[in-house]
Amino acid sequence: MNKIYSINGPVVKVRDTKDFQMLEMVYVGNRRLIGEVIGVTSEYTTIQVYEGTSGLNVGEPVETTGAPMSATLGPGIISNMFDGIERPLKVLGEKTGAFIEDGTEVTAIDTQKEYDVTLTVKVGDVLHAGEVYATCPETALIEHRCMLSPFVKQGIVTYVAGNGKYKVNDVVVKLDCDGEETELTLCQTWPIRTARPIAKRLPPDRPLITGQRIIDTIVPVAKGGAAAIPGGFGTGKTMTQHQLAKWCDADIIVYIGCGERGNEMTQVLKEFSELIDPKTNRPLTDRTVLIANTSNMPVAAREASIYTGITLAEYYRDMGYHIAIMADSTSRWAEALREISGRLEEMPAEEGFPAYLPSRLSEFYERAGYVNTLSGKEGSVTIIGAVSPQGSDFSEPVTQNTKRFVRTFWALDKSLAYARHYPAINWTMSYSEYSDDLSDYYNRNVAPDFMQLRQQISSLLHEEANLMEIVKLMGADVLPDDQKILIETARVVRVGFLQQNAYHADDTYVPLKKQYLMMKAILLLHSKAKEAIARKVPMSSIIGTGWFEKLIKVKYDIPNNKPQMFDEYEAQMTSDFAALVSAV
Repeated sequence: MNKIYSINGPVVKVRDTKDFQMLEMVYVGNRRLIGEVIGVTSEYTTIQVYEGTSGLNVGEPVETTGAPMSATLGPGIISNMFDGIERPLKVLGEKTGAFIEDGTEVTAIDTQKEYDVTLTVKVGDVLHAGEVYATCPETALIEHRCMLSPFVKQGIVTYVAGNGKYKVNDVVVKLDCDGEETELTLCQTWPIRTARPIAKRLPPDRPLITGQRIIDTIVPVAKGGAAAIPGGFGTGKTMTQHQLAKWCDADIIVYIGCGERGNEMTQVLKEFSELIDPKTNRPLTDRTVLIANTSNMPVAAREASIYTGITLAEYYRDMGYHIAIMADSTSRWAEALREISGRLEEMPAEEGFPAYLPSRLSEFYERAGYVNTLSGKEGSVTIIGAVSPQGSDFSEPVTQNTKRFVRTFWALDKSLAYARHYPAINWTMSYSEYSDDLSDYYNRNVAPDFMQLRQQISSLLHEEANLMEIVKLMGADVLPDDQKILIETARVVRVGFLQQNAYHADDTYVPLKKQYLMMKAILLLHSKAKEAIARKVPMSSIIGTGWFEKLIKVKYDIPNNKPQMFDEYEAQMTSDFAALVSAV
């Protein structure tokens, strides 16, 4: 029997054994704590334990399972809340109370619940990996599609149970796979550190529409893309992710609370259960999965939590759904890596993080993508990861390495957050490399000149940033009137367009069409004001028209379902400026 030789926090060693394989799941000690093999030498096997090791003694047994650390995939995942190693927290709470006891064994999904199953194959059919053989309603919004595991390449259907009610472990289909019988139930398992296979990766040519103007218009992210939200304490990372989870056009949200405070996860659970999905009039939890590994939970399970979350996302992607992952925060995950690396006495790299931090980050973000699945459907996984640099220092290792693997960077600004400008995304520090990929979509589906207007708005903001350096040194009076007009227009862009009110019914989510019309109106005002300046109209008269303030309030004054009102605004604006010029 293999026995514990040494214990160092969550790291346990077994001596003189060849029974273990790399990344194998094991049971540690008399309480059968869940662990994973992370190192094998001729002398020692090193295991990281995903539960608290308090009370664990040298000499206690370590059992092999012969299988990697895996997630159970089947109906019952949606609307559930799991810890970092896919144990349902509600069931754990019923068994152990508010604080989870080590060694508590529970199944990931309810094995006693019955589902109304419809079989989609018949005897004699050839079933290939990834193809659907049964469906059942998982929630009111999500149809669960049971697929042949990629581990089974293909087989001939020899038995099909009739349509009816079944539990997740009931055999519903049998296959003949080269003379070997394979039984199919409603669930399967998959190693969390292994990406699920796909047929083809597709180009990121359509946006993840969020209804947040600064994101959709200025720094967009593609469906199947990867984005990072770095920001110091209090800049609104979590609240921005909440807003994206509520409103983005993904079918399913996987929210990973990685090392976050317990009250934040409670807030997510409370808000999502109360919020009604505008597309379906059902609670948002009907299409949400929560992975909660709070700051007081075992640090090793925090390291596993993002792999658990991405595996669940890939499983639903393979059904043909579009998934958005909110990872909050990858900095806490990196800190878990650093702590475990220190226990293993590995050579530290910058700021004590392990040298393999970049490769681990790339493993995670590269599992995003818009793909053709093995069954021929289209699905996507979009990853939006929050980063929490200490002191808002974006030069620290996690932020810098994350920038290497994401193509959208939403830099949160403390000064904007303190000024109550939300989302507090700094438009000069942020960028999106998806803009060119998405230009055809915007021009085709919103307006032919959408990207042209976006470029003009971005140029206004950058010109204002340059002018403000002069204003800080010498004051605004030294600027000519045309530059003063530019600063006034940029203020309308900042306050009226980029700033958004999550508590206003019309401003919390803004359709792309209204975003376009708002940009068009602002640029029309800028054009008319410049023409007036060229005709020697005084600056005070231009400001006195009230149009700058009126366009700041247009986000509230024009409802989302009445875009025709912009025509009236533009006609009135043109008339007012024509009268102003003629009076000179």
